[in-house]
Amino acid sequence: MEDLVESILDYIRADYTDYAVMINGEWGSGKTYFWNHKIRNKIETMQLNGKRYKTIYMSLYGISNLEEISKKIFIETTQLMDKNLKKYMNNNDQLTIPEYAKTGLDMANFFGVTQNGDKLDYGEFFATDDKVLCFDDLERANVDVIDILGYINNFVEHDHIKTIIICNEKELSTKLKSSNLEMKTFIATYLLDKEGDLVKKTDKPMVERIQDTIEYVFDKANDYERIKEKLIGETFEYAPEFNYIINGILMRYEKYPELIRFLRENTNLIISTFNKSGTRNLRILKHALNDFKKIFDMVNKSYPNTNHRVMQTMLIFTIAISFEIKAGKVTKDKFVNINSNEEYKAILVSSRVFMDNRQFYIKEFDNNYYYNFKAEYRFFKFIEIYIRTRIFDMRKFKENMEVIINTIDTDKLPAYKRLLTEEYWKITDDQFDGVIEEILDDVKEGRITPIEIVKLFAYFSYFMKRNLIHYDIKALKSIFINGINIASLSANYCDNVEDELDRISVTEIGQEMDEMVRYFNEVNEKLKDKMYMEKAEELFKCIPMKMELFYDKFAKECMTVPIFKYYDVFQMFQRISCASNEDIVTIKEMLAERAKKHKAEIEPEIKNIKKLKQVIDDYIDGKEPTIKNVMLEEFSKELDGILNLYRTNFLSKKED
Repeated sequence: MEDLVESILDYIRADYTDYAVMINGEWGSGKTYFWNHKIRNKIETMQLNGKRYKTIYMSLYGISNLEEISKKIFIETTQLMDKNLKKYMNNNDQLTIPEYAKTGLDMANFFGVTQNGDKLDYGEFFATDDKVLCFDDLERANVDVIDILGYINNFVEHDHIKTIIICNEKELSTKLKSSNLEMKTFIATYLLDKEGDLVKKTDKPMVERIQDTIEYVFDKANDYERIKEKLIGETFEYAPEFNYIINGILMRYEKYPELIRFLRENTNLIISTFNKSGTRNLRILKHALNDFKKIFDMVNKSYPNTNHRVMQTMLIFTIAISFEIKAGKVTKDKFVNINSNEEYKAILVSSRVFMDNRQFYIKEFDNNYYYNFKAEYRFFKFIEIYIRTRIFDMRKFKENMEVIINTIDTDKLPAYKRLLTEEYWKITDDQFDGVIEEILDDVKEGRITPIEIVKLFAYFSYFMKRNLIHYDIKALKSIFINGINIASLSANYCDNVEDELDRISVTEIGQEMDEMVRYFNEVNEKLKDKMYMEKAEELFKCIPMKMELFYDKFAKECMTVPIFKYYDVFQMFQRISCASNEDIVTIKEMLAERAKKHKAEIEPEIKNIKKLKQVIDDYIDGKEPTIKNVMLEEFSKELDGILNLYRTNFLSKKED
């Protein structure tokens, strides 16, 4: 690194230069940090020929026209010109105005600054041999790169100002090739068509022919190379000393004693995790450490006695998941469906025990970032949400922390959770038989949820194949099925069965496992019916006295749920007929709109809709017309319209 610094300083010390130098490096690798902390100060403390250098730094990020660069230079110089310009030029035999000075003059006129000109030191203003220009983020400008380099060339070639350009040439190359791609493709296709090459038979694919034409007609890359060869005398590849820079990054937390103490103690963890990310992006690391400050503060405030190992793991996880998401290595959705450390570990255990590669990414993530770092709690949902959405979810934070406090000692975990969340080979031989017996006892008593009983059966089947346990498979299956029956009496419906079972690769276990899954699905469907029956009872009892609550619940919870399937038709009619005429109309309109939007989802309730229509028709048959009866008749017609949506596809097969 010191060699690079000296090379750049040698360029500044040179008596005469008509070229610029370039510092090339990846985004976020610390190039700007290198300029500010390694180069700038050394340049400004140099004295050559009795003059001290002044550096003028400009980021081109977001620049949309060349005039904005001039404005930036003007703001940096602050030396303004006025009516005494001509007098100064005559007295000093100055025949032309340097390009650099023109920029300042143009901007002075732009801002309307012409006062106090006799106080201006034009000698200093016209001097160009003590200025160093630094243009950063070349690839991020919204102006054609060729135009920018041509603009900079004025300072370099005509005024011989020392100029340093900082950029990422890899991204610059991509930008040159991809700019205005739709327009380029259209023109290339047009030219091929005019030349008859569009329909010509050839071994070269059409996409390749279009690409060749684009490169031939719009060869910006070659234009860039030509002007770079003219303007840039030397290109330095920036290879940062990450350890030095990371220590510099940590200095910003010096005013937070507890945090900086923790970060200093764990600098090696920070550097190690950064290296494991496989990127060179220090900007993401800075953001991750800022995020960790928030996490560290919240944990220390609400849970001050949190285990030190847990805090270390939080630091690793914050940095790791920041790089995985922000460096574009994975989509944000990779972690969305993992809701707890228990689920995360269950995926790892399944992938390792059953050699299941469907969760390959999660296994690789864990192997990479937690290699040689043992920690039982390795996934923090509140941190994942915070990094992914920028929202610090207090409810999830407290939920995670309470679990951490209560489960950090795995010896206190129930046996079945140990089996589902840690590799079985971590259980010692003298503990294994006791773990198996405890799990079987919990299964028999129905103390475990049905979905977890299914997962455990997969493990028991696996252990039998490895001769680690010895049971008759049919007898074992009977015990587990009976356990599901007992557990279902107090269990809730599981709405993510596929995700849960995917985590243990159950499809590879065998016929008994298939039968176990089928039986569980039947029980789970009954639990769903039970859940919706309770929901239907709660919903329909709001008619007719709590209609606002009915409308709110129906809109939020039942638009895609076939709720009419789960309530007695005669009770439903009694409640609807007791409602006001206005409410009858409103319910009718809601049902019609719902059927149009969610036809497939509510199909299971159609049998009851048909019965409800019949009950209404029987009730109004032969009765004198009243507003209520007319409204009920209209309600029946609307139900018939809903039934018509299904007659061709469903009703003829299932009802008629």
